[in-house]
Amino acid sequence: MESNSTYSMEDKIEQTPVVIYPDINTNLPHEVTGTSFGLGILLGVSLGSLPFMHFKPFNLYIIALALFHFLEYYITAKYNPKKVNSQSFLINNGIEYTVAHTIAIFECLVEGWLFPRWKTYNHSAFRQIIVTLGLTLLIVGQLVRSLAMYTAGKSFSHIVKVEKENDHKLVTNGVYLYFRHPSYFGFFWWAMGTQLLLLNPITSVAFAYVLHGFFSKRIPFEERHLVDFFGDEYIKYRQSVKIWIPFINDDGNN
Repeated sequence: MESNSTYSMEDKIEQTPVVIYPDINTNLPHEVTGTSFGLGILLGVSLGSLPFMHFKPFNLYIIALALFHFLEYYITAKYNPKKVNSQSFLINNGIEYTVAHTIAIFECLVEGWLFPRWKTYNHSAFRQIIVTLGLTLLIVGQLVRSLAMYTAGKSFSHIVKVEKENDHKLVTNGVYLYFRHPSYFGFFWWAMGTQLLLLNPITSVAFAYVLHGFFSKRIPFEERHLVDFFGDEYIKYRQSVKIWIPFINDDGNN
């Protein structure tokens, strides 16, 4: 009886799946909780003050920012815990990213002060269309990016991989059936949506120029490595699925 019981317990242990938890050394609890707390405050204050704001799109912009950065960490932690760390919020996403959103907020506030009628969108059909378009692009962009991270799972990374890892697979299902780089598509249109939502003409043009320049370099760089990793399989996939970012070639010869 003892030998059978011991065997059964060992067999059960061997069949139990190994759960991989985030590395505590790179996923510092005080940084994660502090960042989450800050994003929660931003979200709560923006939601709470929304009914009292004259230019409500500004609150929606702050809400979108808070949700974007929270979801970057949350989805990575849930579906790709080996790669999550305290920087997965993407708040420290380079000086260019910080400057871009700082200028966007500055433009919105200055134009609201100097040209208050421009930010009074509810009295202009044209501005209502722009705000609605911006909100739509923002929501669609966030949804596609989050779905991309969820679908790719362990194959998703915030950093372009130059060496193939054991768990790196070519993902062609789900949202990847329709978008070759859904996370890039999502980020591009999310960012453009934020500026249209704010009725920011200057930063709308600037965002389009900077983002196009960034992705026109990053996508070909990443695809060269994907061809190395997956060969003809990726080449065939690339030929059948578009990127859907304006003025970036779909044939891989950017």
